[in-house]
Amino acid sequence: MLVAVGAVLGVLLPTAGPVPGARAAAATTVADGVWDDLAECESGGDWRADTGNGYFGGLQIWPPTWEEAGGLRFATRPDRASRRQQTVVAEEILRMQGWEAWPACAREIGMID
Repeated sequence: MLVAVGAVLGVLLPTAGPVPGARAAAATTVADGVWDDLAECESGGDWRADTGNGYFGGLQIWPPTWEEAGGLRFATRPDRASRRQQTVVAEEILRMQGWEAWPACAREIGMID
């Protein structure tokens, strides 16, 4: 199963069987361009963002969420991890929470209605 997100956003590639409902995205790997679009919205594309708002990195991940999703294997906070490490953790956050983890920006880039 290949799920198209749209020509502008790229495609989602399958890694597991289908998952019912809103969690369907959790069974996929997100194209790098989608993460870049999300980071552009969340942090202006700054993967080292530390703006003082309590969220960090390109995808503005809250430290407890970073820890819960396994981010501590890479760094103590998202802004201290590489872009690739942040997206690996973001894939787990997506599996756990869906696109609602980034409600405004996921909506802005067309990942949720």
